[in-house]
Amino acid sequence: MVKAQSSQQESHFVTPPLESGDHLTRDQFERRYHAMPHLKKAELIEGVVYVPSPLRFEPHAEPHGDLMTWLGTYKAMTPGTRLGDNPTVRLDLDNEPQPDAVLLIEETAGGQSRLDEDGYIEGAPELVVEVAASSSANDLYEKKKVYRRNGVREYLVWQVLDQKLNWFVLTDGDYRSLEPDRAGIIRSEVFPGLWLAVASLLNGDMARVLAVLKEGLNSSQHSEFLK
Repeated sequence: MVKAQSSQQESHFVTPPLESGDHLTRDQFERRYHAMPHLKKAELIEGVVYVPSPLRFEPHAEPHGDLMTWLGTYKAMTPGTRLGDNPTVRLDLDNEPQPDAVLLIEETAGGQSRLDEDGYIEGAPELVVEVAASSSANDLYEKKKVYRRNGVREYLVWQVLDQKLNWFVLTDGDYRSLEPDRAGIIRSEVFPGLWLAVASLLNGDMARVLAVLKEGLNSSQHSEFLK
């Protein structure tokens, strides 16, 4: 009986639970994550574990849904692209984030990431999207540096409480901000036709957001991209 209890204790310590602040290798992180099937999200950023708190509706879930509606519409009309909701991304040995959304170009169509034998994304998706509470969120600091270093070509962060959206594009090894034009529209440089009416998104006017996206999808740039 004592031996059985000892074996159970050893088994317990082989795969301890993930805790925010743990310093782990990617293999250790994945082993602990797999041992916690009830856990829906955890990330490894620069070798440090982040386990987020439960997500509230208005500051996160609803904005996330609006972004997925916008991106999903683009994906549906753009063969060769793939859209993921909270996928695990194996960037390098110290970084395995789980972004709120990724939009990528399929490997067979010239994309820079691929699905590995375990079904995870290996490498940097073309576009990563994060919903952040404010400008103090890790998304604009450590994560941004990690995404830049690993070659994520565009990075969009919606700071919900600050009513602000940042869209970065990788240029000469660094991120620069994409700015809205006079009409308040940001146009992706990596995904032609992916147009965003920023103020409309921030104000919850999804009808306007989708109308502007439709204009982008009908543009000559999107038609050329499809070819």
